[in-house]
Amino acid sequence: MPDQKAPLDLLAAESAWADAARFLRSRWLIFCGVSALVAAPCFWQRRIEAGDLASHVYNAWLAQLIERGQAPGLWIARQWNNVLFDWTLSAFASRFGFVAAEKIAVCAAVLIFFWGAFALASAAAGRAAWSVAPCLAMVAYGWTFQMGFLNYYLSLGFAFFGLALLWRVRGRERIATLALAPLIWLAHPLGLVLLVGACAWVIVAQRSSWRGHLIAGGAAAAGLVSVRLYILGNYPVYWPTEPRYFFNGLDQLLLYGPQYRMAAILLLVLVIFGVSADLVRRRRVGERWIEFVMAAELYALALLTILLLPAGIILPRYAAPAGFLHERLSCICAVFACCTLGVVRPRKWQCAGFALAAAVFFFYLYRDTARINRMEEQAERLVRTIPAGQRVLATIDPPDGSRVFIFHIADRACIGHCFSYGNYEPGSGQFRVRATQGNRFVTTSMDASFAIQKGEYTVALQDLPMFQIYQCKGGVTELCIRELSAGEVNGRTGLDFRTGAP
Repeated sequence: MPDQKAPLDLLAAESAWADAARFLRSRWLIFCGVSALVAAPCFWQRRIEAGDLASHVYNAWLAQLIERGQAPGLWIARQWNNVLFDWTLSAFASRFGFVAAEKIAVCAAVLIFFWGAFALASAAAGRAAWSVAPCLAMVAYGWTFQMGFLNYYLSLGFAFFGLALLWRVRGRERIATLALAPLIWLAHPLGLVLLVGACAWVIVAQRSSWRGHLIAGGAAAAGLVSVRLYILGNYPVYWPTEPRYFFNGLDQLLLYGPQYRMAAILLLVLVIFGVSADLVRRRRVGERWIEFVMAAELYALALLTILLLPAGIILPRYAAPAGFLHERLSCICAVFACCTLGVVRPRKWQCAGFALAAAVFFFYLYRDTARINRMEEQAERLVRTIPAGQRVLATIDPPDGSRVFIFHIADRACIGHCFSYGNYEPGSGQFRVRATQGNRFVTTSMDASFAIQKGEYTVALQDLPMFQIYQCKGGVTELCIRELSAGEVNGRTGLDFRTGAP
């Protein structure tokens, strides 16, 4: 990379492609080492525990059954968004099997996200942003990843690459950013919205004076208010239970319980002191502020978007709402915050603090995903005790204080042996695997799917035979299986997490 003291306009005048090539040639060993460290959590357990990932793998298996003609009533829809990760997973599964395919596809997604965010932070700082690499690694395995929203996750990674490229180049080279648009769209539409909106802001900000920045900021805020009014006037929406300022980027680190607050608080303290010290230094030495301001403005606009938009939008075209908008957008906030930190001149104490926060975060993440892995092993053993081809329901609640769902572990346990009747993907209309009413594999009703997950589904005679995986009275991590009968509610046996009692 160019010297970190080089002026921003000189850096921008160079070819971003040549700069990236020089970086890889001179730092290839560091690049490979960091990639190995970042990818390590994909391999430290037998299975990757990431919420919806298990559902993605399960539906890739259903897609294979459909292609073989072994799943009457299921079909594959032709769609051009929210499918890139699923296509990748299916391609690897057909060649290497599901266990290896999961590792390869997820590892690739993590590296695309991490290096895309790193490229963006480096573009904002005008130097390789190694100081914030531990922070970016935490975001890469934060809430968005742990929930398994991997199509959205991939779209962000590609969008960060595109924004980094546009930030550094001028003139016709910026057209190269458009080459990423089809990949981003195939992954998730929100990634393309991010790319277009953020690129427009960067182009305006780079050409504007301080007064122009204020005008552009006001125009962007007015545009976001207009989007809010349009959504509220045309679609039913719902709002979060938490205050909206909670979704500021740090919430990406709060996962399976209150133990993650330690890393989040440490990171917050480091950010406050580090940014404050750098702003004082810049004022004292007369160093220009434009790099810091541009990155901070992107963070502020992302945060304003969260404050203005609802938590979810009910779209008439789909059975399931477009939900978790605040949580999804907070992932963008976290990366833009890292871009702002990347501009700050790195200090040894700050880098050591970031590394310590990452160590705490990944220690708890390893421990918690190991516990979920053991639960999934139980689920695999349990489904092998029932006849092949049976329908299975699951009510598996996460530990107290967790913000991450874990009930999909029953989906992956069923691959090759049974059918997860409550899986939400076919009935939502948002994914490629779809179902017709009356099929024997999966419900087509989102209301029924939600009721199954909550333990509020009343079993009908035509559902039988049907089995239930649930948490036994022995504890949260202990699973049992039993056969259901017509007329009973599927959650009547097992732990009741609404009351904390058997």
